[in-house]
Amino acid sequence: MQNILVVDDEIGIRELLSEILSDEGYKVELAQNASEARARRQAARPDMVLLDIWMPDTDGITLLKEWASSGLLTMPVVMMSGHGTIDTAVEATRIGAYDFLEKPIALQKLLTSVGKALKHGAAQPQPAASLAALGRSPVIADLKQRLDRIAATRTPVTLMGEPGCGIEECARVLHTRNTPWVTPETNGQLAEQPIELLNAAREGTLFVHDVAALTRAEQRGMLLLLSKISRYNTRVVCGASRALADAAANGEFDAKLYELLSVLTINVPSLRQHREDVPEIASLILNRMIEAKEIPPRQFSTAALNALRNFEWPGNVTQLESVVRTLAQTAHADEITADHVARALPEPAVEPAQQVLAFDQPLREARDAFERAYFEYHLGKEGGNISRVAEIVGLERTHLYRKLKQLGVKLARREQ
Repeated sequence: MQNILVVDDEIGIRELLSEILSDEGYKVELAQNASEARARRQAARPDMVLLDIWMPDTDGITLLKEWASSGLLTMPVVMMSGHGTIDTAVEATRIGAYDFLEKPIALQKLLTSVGKALKHGAAQPQPAASLAALGRSPVIADLKQRLDRIAATRTPVTLMGEPGCGIEECARVLHTRNTPWVTPETNGQLAEQPIELLNAAREGTLFVHDVAALTRAEQRGMLLLLSKISRYNTRVVCGASRALADAAANGEFDAKLYELLSVLTINVPSLRQHREDVPEIASLILNRMIEAKEIPPRQFSTAALNALRNFEWPGNVTQLESVVRTLAQTAHADEITADHVARALPEPAVEPAQQVLAFDQPLREARDAFERAYFEYHLGKEGGNISRVAEIVGLERTHLYRKLKQLGVKLARREQ
């Protein structure tokens, strides 16, 4: 039996909706204000929510925002109001509401909206629905503000960051709900079917996972695609795992395409830059698994969360999710302990210098071996970003290029 939570401060409306929906075979829970609604949502996820906008303690739009920002908006929400405006309806939809009903609500309209919302909710996976998947630290709060400021623009956006840091979550913040979300299955589609991709993403969002990895042919497809986005009213959002400026300077990336994609660039922080969020992210992943009935109820001990927070996470949030899922599915007790975490985390990697240095060789060769390992370490750590490596090691970029060539350090080049 599907469970519907009705949130309204008017007892007459709560009881009427409860009677109608119960007669239709739904299980109905009632909340007279936002505080009660919060408590019921924390206790269990309903299949959908009917949420009044005007309530005395906290209005429905604010509650909807709270659920969206904390990762709890994983069920369809239909807003209700006796004083609705188009602006309010648009705002509610932008935040994540499925539908908007004006009071007094006609019976057939109510049942139709509820039925569609429940079908929509059942068909959707339970995703990391918002930046709650990345935490709530000042670093992430600043990231969210920057994304919110550009949410209404249609300019192509480039999201720069390490693999696994949450670029797709950021892209989905910029996506308008209930419009197409299109991601090429392979980068080759950009070269072979750029217009078909645009047509599929018409009025919605086209997301490219890593534009820095595109071949020359795929870059030409992107250029064609970007020249026509206004006709299709499509927003293009691209991830980038390394600095496009360096790739363009090296001749690896089309200068015109770089010019178009660099107009609006936002850096997405690595998990190391906001490790205070790790306990909350880990708990959120665990709770979502419990809500989806993938695992029985369990929790992390404080020591376990501390152990997770202290790890370096080279694979960022993607790696953290993988470890949490492993812990959740293999733990034999209701509490996941620090010992469980220690067994699940990978062994620390051997530093490159430890692998290549030998002390029975001439000084010059030993020095070259050390410098080669030193630069390879920093290039790997910074995702091949020459500008950042030059700043860290204290060399001019041209000097650094010359040094790398002298040492035989190969920079990753893209297929032409």
